[in-house]
Amino acid sequence: MVNVTRRWVGALGLLALGWALPLQAAWELDPAASQVNATLVEITPDGPVPHQHQVRRLEGSIDSQGNLRLPLRLNQLDVMERLGPLPPWLGGLADKPVVTLTTQLSPERLESLPVGESLTETLLFGVQSQQQDRQEPIELTFTRETPDRVRITNAQRLALDSRELMDNPTARSILLLLGYEQLGDEIPVTLEATLENNNE
Repeated sequence: MVNVTRRWVGALGLLALGWALPLQAAWELDPAASQVNATLVEITPDGPVPHQHQVRRLEGSIDSQGNLRLPLRLNQLDVMERLGPLPPWLGGLADKPVVTLTTQLSPERLESLPVGESLTETLLFGVQSQQQDRQEPIELTFTRETPDRVRITNAQRLALDSRELMDNPTARSILLLLGYEQLGDEIPVTLEATLENNNE
């Protein structure tokens, strides 16, 4: 009887401790306020011509271990609206991840950031695709706008290698459909994203 009572007291103590501890925030990207902007420089006989494009509706969440997984799909590209119906072989790929980005960010760091303050961190992003699997360090700035919203921007200049993009068969097909036969060496990109604390 004494042992049973002790177990119940212990269980109630753990339950009370659980209620007393703050819940771990569930940080998620707000798709309506999260996108990557890219400048593609087309090389034409009349000289370089810049074109602005977006990867919209970024989706991802930070789990309790700080892992963030960010799949990027063709149907997130703004150019898809301009292309109209795609060839059957390409249309089937529109809603499948072409590239998946992964990184780690401590939820506790976001929680401790005061409203109105910013912090800059270099995160190691994994880049996974059918062609390659590599890691790239990216310096990002996090700004706590409200208790439930953190804005993310790149803290340094970012640029993609256009040759790597053209080496991707799917990306190359999209670029050719848009009439881009030759691009400049670099594709400058900027990140504008918002994390929301959806913890109830």
